[in-house]
Amino acid sequence: MRSCKLPSGAEMPVLGLGTWRMGENARRRAEELDALTYGLDLGYPMIDTAEMYGEGVAEEIVGDALRGRDTLPFIVSKVYPHNASRAGTIAACERSLKRLRLERIDLYLLHWRGGTRIEETYEAFDRLRSAGKIADFGVSNFDLDDMQDAARLDKGRTATNQVLYCLSRRGPEFDLLPWMRKRAIPLMAYSPLDQGGLLRKAPLKKLADEVGCTPAQLALAWLFAQPGVVTIPKSANRERVKENFAALQVELTPEILRELDRAFPPPRAKQPLEML
Repeated sequence: MRSCKLPSGAEMPVLGLGTWRMGENARRRAEELDALTYGLDLGYPMIDTAEMYGEGVAEEIVGDALRGRDTLPFIVSKVYPHNASRAGTIAACERSLKRLRLERIDLYLLHWRGGTRIEETYEAFDRLRSAGKIADFGVSNFDLDDMQDAARLDKGRTATNQVLYCLSRRGPEFDLLPWMRKRAIPLMAYSPLDQGGLLRKAPLKKLADEVGCTPAQLALAWLFAQPGVVTIPKSANRERVKENFAALQVELTPEILRELDRAFPPPRAKQPLEML
């Protein structure tokens, strides 16, 4: 599995299983657990979750999927902004660890910037790292100005920034992604299929046919082709989980990449960071 190196030197896989919207409906829990378990059996090396997803239930489902495994995947979770005070971050992390049934989270993120001073959150991250509760820390939904604020505090240790980024939402390419690449900070792309909206785009379907893959695989392969980018597609369906994993084998020629740029043009000016 390809990976990106974090500022700490740790390796983060380029592909993981997302869990956003899991844990919201008890009737779907078995299906969601099955999808995660199947994905891990296929070889997915990372799971992304958060205390927000299902108000902690998604983390419990992840904990169920991890039970009894000799080898654990790379685990990412996130703290709510309203819990991101110095004491609140530490307490939230302890709750997440309990739900996940883990002793350490590989990468712990501030879900988005709220009213708490980021200095407090970073102090808590430092304490959690020193205590061995987390290995690395980072942020999510931070635009360039937010990342610049974080850079003044983090001593070069912000591991990643998880943002909305896909073929149909390329805003980060104008200034945020270049800034992160210059500092060797990987970007985590969430909703890489734009919540399914990308799959209805005729140009994507046409080019996928030319490549010999599905539209979802083409959209994911495009992200894999972007230096310093990892992604975390979510699905509760076994076939889609398998389809997404196979995107790692899709090779894109320079001509196909140029065609994708023509169909989904990169930004020509600064765009506010989009969030879902």
